[in-house]
Amino acid sequence: MTTTNEPPPPIRTPPIQGEPIRLAVCVSGGGTSLQNLIDRIADGKLDARIVQVIASRPGVGAIARAERAGIPVAVAGPSKGSPAEFSASVFDPIRASGAELVLLAGFLAMVHIPEDFQGRVINIHPTLIPSFCGKGFYGQRAHQAVLDYGAKVSGCTVHFADDTYDTGPIILQRAVPVLETDDAAALAARVFEEEREALPEAVALYAAGRLKIEGRRVIVSPPG
Repeated sequence: MTTTNEPPPPIRTPPIQGEPIRLAVCVSGGGTSLQNLIDRIADGKLDARIVQVIASRPGVGAIARAERAGIPVAVAGPSKGSPAEFSASVFDPIRASGAELVLLAGFLAMVHIPEDFQGRVINIHPTLIPSFCGKGFYGQRAHQAVLDYGAKVSGCTVHFADDTYDTGPIILQRAVPVLETDDAAALAARVFEEEREALPEAVALYAAGRLKIEGRRVIVSPPG
């Protein structure tokens, strides 16, 4: 028996035809990224429809935001259960909703991505991967780590998700300066302004079929 180390074949995202792309959004906190998507869709700046929200636990603020917008919400099973059971509790309602793309928007639980959603799950992270990422680097912790290290630049990263923390192929990044007067809250606010642009941009690129995954690289084709 022989084995090869050949890279997997490229994955090209197909363009979404006819109707707005159907999104599922996975959340763990207050839902500011979710609200940004809701607002952009309502303003006509993003041609999409959120058909399902998945919360990693009950009682988070994002649930109320989704309910106010009339979006169905499901709460995932306990993350301390088996990985397969937790993944099913996330992706079963997503699958039933007919979502074409899944967004991890501040989703802090590790989830296994099933075969039918490979290349269809996007995460946003509040630093410039591969710096200050991985397990434990989230929210204010990530921004404080940037400050503690003395970095002069930070930003956000949108990437395809895989089955480990923050290691999937990068779609796009946006940078911001780290100022001498910054604390974690000030840096977080500046980064979030870029997140507000980056995640909708990645959704639009995906919906237009302009992304192709080749190993670790995401090739963004020109419009038209």
